[in-house]
Amino acid sequence: MVKRSETPARLDDAARAGWLYYVAGRTQDEIAAAMGISRQSAQRLVSLAVAERLIKVRLDHPIAACLELGSQLRRKFGLKHVEVVPSDPASSSTTVGIAEAAAAEIERWLKRPEPIVLAIGTGRTLKAAVDQLPAIECPNHRIVSLTGNIAPDGSAAYYNVIFSMADAVKARHYPMPLPVLVTSAEERELLHGQQLVRSTLNMSAQADVTFVGIGELGIDGPLCVDGFLEKDEMMELMRGGAVGEICGWIFDVDGRLIDNPINERVASAPIPSRDASMVIGLAKGKRKFKAIKAAVVGHQINALITDEETAEFLLRS
Repeated sequence: MVKRSETPARLDDAARAGWLYYVAGRTQDEIAAAMGISRQSAQRLVSLAVAERLIKVRLDHPIAACLELGSQLRRKFGLKHVEVVPSDPASSSTTVGIAEAAAAEIERWLKRPEPIVLAIGTGRTLKAAVDQLPAIECPNHRIVSLTGNIAPDGSAAYYNVIFSMADAVKARHYPMPLPVLVTSAEERELLHGQQLVRSTLNMSAQADVTFVGIGELGIDGPLCVDGFLEKDEMMELMRGGAVGEICGWIFDVDGRLIDNPINERVASAPIPSRDASMVIGLAKGKRKFKAIKAAVVGHQINALITDEETAEFLLRS
């Protein structure tokens, strides 16, 4: 239990130092530099975080600044749920912090007693989150993939997370037995008409909660790096105003799905209704700023897990 003698601000600092040490993997010297304090002060704050039991595997104390940023984002964009984690200025990772927060949120949903349908996308952030999950027994729940699990060369898509979840979570899992992109709209129509695929699509539309990554566009973006689009296709999309994607669905700066032949080839399930489902986007980092803002503004998502730096960008832009 938190001691009365410790002020909330002091506990905030301890929680931040503990996050940098245990989650971000920073040394005490690096923590001191990031927080503008001495090494001895950093050491004391990390010790305080442990003594006050703020540190388990995850933080057990919300940071006031993060809570305030989350509250402002909810009000500005009409979001149902926002979680903001601390930023680590020295890290280039696009997953550290938000993966742990997403794992905790997934775990909260899976521990609900009433049966739910949980839909899940794909990508590096989601895979990092799923890797953080403990073993969970929830046989009454159903977990359905929004995206195909087949890479362009016919191999299993590495960042499709439905099978990783099956290793940790004892529930009924429903993969999407398709590639992420098919060759034509006609082929998509044919594949979506198959009974096995159709039942998976219907289930995804009934999701109570959905977790998705938000991808940036560019020749270094995931659709190109993972071989789903050629560089010339990507450049054409960007010239046409595309800025981001969720489960392969490509949208413009206003968050509207673009009218382009590429979107006609996306075999993923449509993003579940934001009126009926909590659709939680996981993303952070400057490379994703435009995509995250577009997804929020265009209501492609109605909930967000991100970091302080990204939250501050969204609030001032």
